[in-house]
Order: sequence, then structure tokens, then C-alpha cells
Amino acid sequence: MTADTGVVPWIGPDAGAPLGVPLVDLLDRVLATGVVIEGDLVIAIADVPLVRLSLRALLASVSERVPAPWSDGGPL
Repeated sequence: MTADTGVVPWIGPDAGAPLGVPLVDLLDRVLATGVVIEGDLVIAIADVPLVRLSLRALLASVSERVPAPWSDGGPL
């Protein structure tokens, strides 16, 4: 432990590697489990709400091993 910063240096096989999670690993984990993004947007003038939008998005990966819930292959 260094006296001036109080930080313990990493002494391991990847001592020069940057800390944190790589973006590819994070994206892989999010798509494997799925994530829901939700938000509301209100457009107002002079504190009078004119338009309100409720937004929801589901991000998930598609697997060929899981059959589609539709008998004809899908709604599209």
C-alpha cells in the first residue's frame, strides 16, 4: 500500500490490463438475460402538458434452440 494515495497496486497475471468490464462482455451478458428500457417523455409549454409518450423497449437475443410461440412462425 502506498502511503501517499492509499491505493493497493494489483500484482497479478494481468497487472497491466485496464480495470473494468469490456463492453463486449457486458453486451453479451445483457443480451443473454435481456433488459427492459422504459421512459416517459412529456412535451409541455408553460407548464401545460401537451403530449405524453410512454416508451418501452425490450432488448434480448434470439436463440434457435427455443421454438417460436406462434404456430405459423411469427406475427410478421
